[in-house]
Amino acid sequence: MPLVPPQADVLGPDYRVETISLPPDSEGAVVATLVTLEPTRPNGRAVLHVHGFADYFFHTEYARWWADRGYTFYALDLRKYGRSLREHQTPNYVGDLHEYYAEIDLAWWRITQRDGHREVIASGHSTGGLTVPLWAHERRPPELLAMVLNSPWFDMQGSAWLRSPAARVAIERFGTTRPMQAIPRKISGVYGRSLHREHGGEWDYDLGWKPLESRPVYVGWLRAVRRGHAMLHAGLDVACPTLVLSSARSHFGEQTDVTASTHDIVLDVEQIRRWASSVGRHVTSIAVDGAMHDVVLSRPEVRARAYTEIATWLRAWVEPPGAPSDEQDHEGDEPDDGDHGA
Repeated sequence: MPLVPPQADVLGPDYRVETISLPPDSEGAVVATLVTLEPTRPNGRAVLHVHGFADYFFHTEYARWWADRGYTFYALDLRKYGRSLREHQTPNYVGDLHEYYAEIDLAWWRITQRDGHREVIASGHSTGGLTVPLWAHERRPPELLAMVLNSPWFDMQGSAWLRSPAARVAIERFGTTRPMQAIPRKISGVYGRSLHREHGGEWDYDLGWKPLESRPVYVGWLRAVRRGHAMLHAGLDVACPTLVLSSARSHFGEQTDVTASTHDIVLDVEQIRRWASSVGRHVTSIAVDGAMHDVVLSRPEVRARAYTEIATWLRAWVEPPGAPSDEQDHEGDEPDDGDHGA
């Protein structure tokens, strides 16, 4: 497929964006989107980030943190998400997580072969934090230096029945016979409002790409996720060092802006920590007190601690002694103005 030259991105002139054409599916044409931020002082390494469900890349502070350390930062908007969503598509739907391997493979080729990065850190959030290690386990790319997983979706939260054999059979059956059946669920919108600057949060992003009340969930998509969970629970063999970040606590009771800002109100952090060791041989799990579901979107003082944890882990496991750091990892820095999105 011909390469489309990168263009300026909605995040501003520092970001380049390129469309990755993919084989069409039953709904028609399919694309993914790769966004790039170049560092001022490159160290030759790169980061590839994959977002979660009902999400897309707008995390400019996260990107700049890596770029300040010398990494070229790439973010992939998967098919039917964010920049890659087209009018004829069912938003965020996929029937098998393996379908995402196509765009991850093509992004990886651009990063390692076209752009020449021989050492790459893979980063994933929530559902992306499940997809990335599954891909790494099956593909085993030689350039994979490490993984950073931010609140990865490692198991089904909620009632124990949802993780029972009966639920597994039901999801498999209906996911096969009625994959596009929407699953009834109540979404308060509290998590989205706790993030967006027009609703009391700090961050500016496109509500058409990341709605306050999430997206519909279909049985076929849930079947794909549960199959991914089963693969993880059977044990993966990702050899590189892996950092798993999560909030210290989940909260599934009455939701308020306070609980959403200081707890994970989306996933069960105990499940994240339980299954972290199933990723591979060298896994570090860190609970960040006061963090929200997307740890790097937490309140300024909380995400500052999260970045300190990432930096400490990088120095211990990934970066050679004397590697350039992000100005002492911004210790004591004031947060920026929160203008981080489309």
